[in-house]
Amino acid sequence: MAKNKNNNLKDLLENLSSISHWFENQEEVDLEIGLEKIKEATLLIKKAKTKIKNIENEFQEIKKELWNN
Repeated sequence: MAKNKNNNLKDLLENLSSISHWFENQEEVDLEIGLEKIKEATLLIKKAKTKIKNIENEFQEIKKELWNN
């Protein structure tokens, strides 16, 4: 199972990469384990999308501050 560090975008992407590598390295995927990995990846993707959106919003705020002063 991937590391449980989900504090920042880098950790989320590393965990997704770990899951991807797990699938790539399986000769025969155990369906139950594979399903758990997919569920975990889905949660990581949702968290990553939220973090990316928050980062984008922060950049937009900084841009507004720069151009309004």
